[in-house]
Amino acid sequence: MKAWEHFKTITKHRHQVIRNCWYAGIFFQGLFHDLSKYSLTEFIPGAMFYQGSRSPNEGERQRYGFSTAWMHHKGRNRHHFDYWTDYDRVTKKLSPVKMPLKYVKEMFCDRVAASKVYMGEKYTDSSALEYFMRAKGRRMIHPETSDLLEKLLVMLSEQGEERTFAYIRSLKKY
Repeated sequence: MKAWEHFKTITKHRHQVIRNCWYAGIFFQGLFHDLSKYSLTEFIPGAMFYQGSRSPNEGERQRYGFSTAWMHHKGRNRHHFDYWTDYDRVTKKLSPVKMPLKYVKEMFCDRVAASKVYMGEKYTDSSALEYFMRAKGRRMIHPETSDLLEKLLVMLSEQGEERTFAYIRSLKKY
């Protein structure tokens, strides 16, 4: 039963992202969004730790202290800022890399879709921004990428989806 519920949740999320990507002008990118979630490496832990109200990766982290599904997912999906880290040649430490614009657009679409799916009727246009702000300053994300994502989430909160997606479609660089 949990496997079926997990399948429905990730599919609902994926369809919402595809819809958002259509509005953002990156439809074909949306078609390939999160396909790795259907791989056995991600699907089995997702089904085992399915909760319905939050990511199953959180349940796996609670149990083991880390999430194998998340590590697999972030390494294959460029719309996650976690993918965009590399060793700095000078400091020899892991540092965030500025994300290409097309992946920032997809990240926005993903965050809005996740908020809608997990929050259900409690969702508002401010939900994704509120979630983003709870961890601001604690995530390893390039400052310009973070600033752009925050700008888009604030715009969604203040001006709604129609105007925000129109703006996203018009973006050529940041």
